[in-house]
Amino acid sequence: MANHKSALKRAKQSETKRLRNKTAKTRIKNVVKEVRQAAAESSDRSSSHLNAAKSAIDKAVKKGVVHKRTAARKISRLAKVVNQSI
Repeated sequence: MANHKSALKRAKQSETKRLRNKTAKTRIKNVVKEVRQAAAESSDRSSSHLNAAKSAIDKAVKKGVVHKRTAARKISRLAKVVNQSI
């Protein structure tokens, strides 16, 4: 464990950010899975799931959890899947 006061603070901050990042990444994985399942079923709900996924991914970018190009790539691939299922 850290010995200096500043190192202790940095360890606390890192743990807080790790948990926040973990939550956001898990949320992204879940919404992506929902979109892919809806598209596989060719349901009319796939577009609403896509909008929810875009929102979650954009929020993660805003928080700095994922890079903006990674997010753009994920959204593009999801849109492609949804458009093929229609």
